[in-house]
Amino acid sequence: MVKIYSWNINGIRAVARKDLFKPFIDKEQPDILCLQETKAERGQAEVDLQGYEEYWNSADKKGYSGTAIFSKVKPLAVLNGFPEAIIDTYKVTGDTYGDPNKEGRVIAAEFEKFYVVTVYTPNAKDDLSRIPLREKHWDPAFLAYCKELEKKKPVVFCGDLNVAHTEDDLANPKPNRGKKGFTDEERRGFQNFLDAGFVDTLRMFVQGNGHYTWWSHFANSRARNVGWRIDYFLVSGALRSKVKAADIHASVMGSDHCPISITLEV
Repeated sequence: MVKIYSWNINGIRAVARKDLFKPFIDKEQPDILCLQETKAERGQAEVDLQGYEEYWNSADKKGYSGTAIFSKVKPLAVLNGFPEAIIDTYKVTGDTYGDPNKEGRVIAAEFEKFYVVTVYTPNAKDDLSRIPLREKHWDPAFLAYCKELEKKKPVVFCGDLNVAHTEDDLANPKPNRGKKGFTDEERRGFQNFLDAGFVDTLRMFVQGNGHYTWWSHFANSRARNVGWRIDYFLVSGALRSKVKAADIHASVMGSDHCPISITLEV
């Protein structure tokens, strides 16, 4: 069995300072750990995980965005960002906020039997000004990238996708309809992954609402579980039968997101 975890850590240095990162690792013992919003470069955080290989894709801008993969097994290869052909085809060149290709948003690790890809999807912004980037460029490019990798071997992808797919994926769907994270465009972008054959692993095991991964800092939202599910594990259809568990670790503190995990039989 292989345990793969994903966590938007919202600043690895802050979580390490609070002494909340290593205890989580010691307790859960992930075989592969994918992080988003590291907001750091390798060596900046006081994190020394014995027995793990570390791979970082940090943003050019200091203290911003960034992804990382920690693995007990050395990957066959590690790839940072989209290939140039994907960037060119889908015109992922950025907008007034900057170039997402320079923000450390994607990292992929190739293992013997599958790829693991982690992603920190650009936020649509309160005024929805990044919806065009999401709808026309980023989401199609990320899907195309995962499908390209899938030609070689099955894909597990995870991370903060910054969208609640259905009304069951957020506590208050009606007042949030059309707002960032719950627009028709973003939700269609997620549905395209499923239509392309990827499987939302949590929904293999649980249905309905109440299963959230992110909570606002306002109004005691986390304690009341008034949240959103915007962090996901999806797998290629070929891996569906290998997924033995999919979990949300809502009790793990340190970020406004909580970790999620899957257990794969390989």
